[in-house]
Amino acid sequence: MSALPVVVIGAGPQGLAAAAHLTERGLDAIVVERGDAAGAAVAEWGHVRLFSAWPELTDAAARRLLEPTGWVAPSRGYPTGAEWVEGYLAPLAASLGERVRYATTVTGIARQGRDRVVDSGRAAQPFIVHTRDRQGVEGRIVARAVIDASGTWGLPNPAGADGFPALGETAAADRVSYRIPDDVSAFAGRHVVVVGAGHSATHTALRLADLARREPGTRVTWLLRRGSTGHTFGGGDADDLAERAALGRRAREVVDAGTVELVTGFRVAALASRGDTLSVHAEDGREIAGVAQVFALTGFRPDTSFLREVRIALDPTLDAVAGIAADIDPNIHSCGSVPATGARQLAQPEQDLFVVGAKSYGRAPTFLALTGFEQVRSVVAHLAGDHEAAARDELVLPATGVCGGAGGFDAEAGGGCCGAPTVLQLGSRPVSVG
Repeated sequence: MSALPVVVIGAGPQGLAAAAHLTERGLDAIVVERGDAAGAAVAEWGHVRLFSAWPELTDAAARRLLEPTGWVAPSRGYPTGAEWVEGYLAPLAASLGERVRYATTVTGIARQGRDRVVDSGRAAQPFIVHTRDRQGVEGRIVARAVIDASGTWGLPNPAGADGFPALGETAAADRVSYRIPDDVSAFAGRHVVVVGAGHSATHTALRLADLARREPGTRVTWLLRRGSTGHTFGGGDADDLAERAALGRRAREVVDAGTVELVTGFRVAALASRGDTLSVHAEDGREIAGVAQVFALTGFRPDTSFLREVRIALDPTLDAVAGIAADIDPNIHSCGSVPATGARQLAQPEQDLFVVGAKSYGRAPTFLALTGFEQVRSVVAHLAGDHEAAARDELVLPATGVCGGAGGFDAEAGGGCCGAPTVLQLGSRPVSVG
């Protein structure tokens, strides 16, 4: 099968980096992207500024591929998603040329002539990657290996606290958003609710706080499921990523000033229409009325539907790759305590199938872009037969200033796996945001 290509699913940061590594090692790559352009998912949050600086947002093999074209790696500043696409992802995809196929959705992966049940001769058969283009035309790509870097952007978690949409959430779809807003002016003078405790929720709360300062009568309520603020405001001065620390500080300031009302222990059970507004109900009976819009920013989950005919091992809690789940469990770890992961940890029961990038983390929220770059470097080295390079660890993680995981769910409680925060260096690897 050595003459067959490696199929990479997704033309985002990790998928394109994988293709760059494959190209550098002389392996044929085909990148299949459902969007119309490189970084299509990133472009959907193009208005959001990353808290990682430019040097942490580009892959080494990608830089080596781009530099002969006259491209110069940005060295300073914190790009928006749109700037990341324009300044790096789009040029990288252009350099890869016809290796990248757009407007093509992967609908299934299997071993040739064998469903998931058949053992006999399985590893000797190539993969068949089933696709469908924008016109509905179906296709098949024969591959020696598959790297799934399709991410989680397409499956946001619901507002409902038990993992399913809250009662009435689907019916209220026109007043519930699962994305960070850009222009929030339409909510001037109205009551807006943000659900979630991560960086997306923080970004949204801050955008709405700016609106509330400009437009009297604008009310912002921020709902946390946990019984305490926990690590909502990050690690402050102990965070090695300055912009991430600043995000947390600004969030604390708007809450302390009363611009944003923070409510803890609020687990959404139902959304009910009340004329032109919504009423948000918690499991404990509390109600927040007169809501014009709900921003449910509670994380994402992976789509594994097209993997149903191959043998994969996912953690039953996180939907993450089983081999890395214990190291990324958000109940235990923060970004600064998560070790690097490579081909060995990412290996699946289906030989030469790898899930990388944000999708490898499942529902865990601690993924950083350069963590993914290191994953694909190791995986491609393994596929090239360079097992020494595959086993080598080249990742350095910036400390978060947060020790351990998310802490207690029902009340203020510690949780954790570490002492004083430190920069965790594992070999010599790099990291960033994604």
